[in-house]
Amino acid sequence: MPQEQSFASFTEDLEIKQMHELGKGLVTKSLLYHLADGEQSLGVGFGDGQQRLMMGEDPRLPAMPDKPTLMDFFKLRFAPAQQHLLQSANLAQQNGEDEKIVLACLLHDIAVAGFIRSDHGYWGAQLVEPYVDEEVSWAIRAHQSMRFFPDESVGYEYPQAYVTMFGKDYELEPYIVAEYERSRVHKWYMTARKICVNDLYSFDPDIVIEIEQFEDLLGRHFKQPSEGLGNDNTPSSHMWRTLRRPCNAL
Repeated sequence: MPQEQSFASFTEDLEIKQMHELGKGLVTKSLLYHLADGEQSLGVGFGDGQQRLMMGEDPRLPAMPDKPTLMDFFKLRFAPAQQHLLQSANLAQQNGEDEKIVLACLLHDIAVAGFIRSDHGYWGAQLVEPYVDEEVSWAIRAHQSMRFFPDESVGYEYPQAYVTMFGKDYELEPYIVAEYERSRVHKWYMTARKICVNDLYSFDPDIVIEIEQFEDLLGRHFKQPSEGLGNDNTPSSHMWRTLRRPCNAL
């Protein structure tokens, strides 16, 4: 009886088959992608000797304009996870929060929606830091730790959703506790705390918010580069380029 094919070998063969079906170039995936599946592998990251590696725009993804705006990324890269951001910002508006808080809510999980889940507050803050007020990016970073700690003064409780997702016996990593201790005495503590208050831990599928609702707010508070996100040579431009072309070989 032939030896059963390993799961890793099977997925790699399937990946190669799917890539060949593109017809134009071989699509590679990062080590991080494979680590998320428990595999320490680059897959076909160096090619197969038959096709050239794909560089530039990915034909499988919606085409981006030459000078993409934040709204373009919402529409063309963040769907469907964008609804969490849009609903949170909408809730902040309904609660009468000022525009800075609404913007922070709109962007607070931008890393989860379009980039990476792990340490999403840090990645999200880095993504938007060149384009928003320092208070907003600080609050996005700080909310990652703060959401695990209740604050009775604003009616924020530990989310029941976290008990379901992580279990009653979940213990926070020491860096999360340390970050919270620093944040709780910071001058912008309440800005980050308002993100938690207006966060949504279950989403209403019957409510659909469009990014156009916040177009004027973004015009006032998001410093959209004229060259387009990813083309403007800031410390986070490479992250926007990666979001645009996630399978570039190099």
